[in-house]
Amino acid sequence: MTKYISLILASGVISFLATPLMRRFAREVNFVDNPQARKVHRTPMPMLGGIAIYFGFMIPLTIAITRSFVQTLGILGGATIMTLFGLWDDRVGLSPLVKMIGQVAATVLLILVGIQVKIFDSRWLNIAVTLFWVIGICNAINFQDNMDGLAAGLSMVSSGFFFVLALFENLEPVAQLAAATLGASVGFLYYNFNPASLFMGDAGSLLLGFILAVLGIRLEFVGSPLGATWMIPILVLGVPIFDTTMVVVSRLRRGKPVYEGGKDHTSHRLVSILNMTHARSVMTLYMMSVGLGLVAIMLRDATVPQARIVLIGLGAAFVGLLIWLEVKFNGQQPPTESEQQPG
Repeated sequence: MTKYISLILASGVISFLATPLMRRFAREVNFVDNPQARKVHRTPMPMLGGIAIYFGFMIPLTIAITRSFVQTLGILGGATIMTLFGLWDDRVGLSPLVKMIGQVAATVLLILVGIQVKIFDSRWLNIAVTLFWVIGICNAINFQDNMDGLAAGLSMVSSGFFFVLALFENLEPVAQLAAATLGASVGFLYYNFNPASLFMGDAGSLLLGFILAVLGIRLEFVGSPLGATWMIPILVLGVPIFDTTMVVVSRLRRGKPVYEGGKDHTSHRLVSILNMTHARSVMTLYMMSVGLGLVAIMLRDATVPQARIVLIGLGAAFVGLLIWLEVKFNGQQPPTESEQQPG
């Protein structure tokens, strides 16, 4: 356990120290995110926080890893590809097609080193699901980067639960990967929680999404029925998955491009519908993620019939909450921090 604590601390300290340096550098080179109608912030914000997360994740993990060397190289290589494409997009604004090419390239690298979904008899079906999972989670975490502290905090919670599950299953490489992600997220979150002093940008959100997707693939439950455990990674990442599903459905229904940003995410709707502050909205989503993570841990020891009952219940809650948020929100824009009432 000591080695994992050391890894979490090392990742957290590196990310914590690198973040203000990246903030200063971003200001010097004018690498900032300017206010727009679809964004919440009202002043230019330094970016490059994702690079601090990258350093916090990459350096300690490279030193600590002792097993699965080839697969680790594939993970680090894919993470680097995601970070570079995200950085490129942050600077110049890439087309959705170019961004997709980068995400596919990183996922293919994973598959080449043997990291892929293995739940079907068909190799090609497993590859297709792997591509869908990795690209989907990358964009789901990218979607969460819509309010101070949200993407980093949800990544912190999710990687924390992946870490605990990996410890339960004695999966050392997975635990190391989760520990490095947890530390890097915490170190950055100190500066990114409301009110944020810089943003992670796509470089950070795509990186975190990629790592979390890999953790979901590599988590294995030997001796437990697949019919009960297949949904565990989905529950750990349940909040980003719910938000992405809702936003895609909502935008398609309203005839708006899915890939364009907007103030129609779950966090925005909590502010608009329930008159929450931005910070309280983010904390509410943290708590929802914690709740789903606890259910995921319970499923380790569940039978298949028990897991199906949980699936039906959560599925009904998923659909009901989606419909309620869509009907109540109805396209209205959430107030800015200065326009909100306390609560």
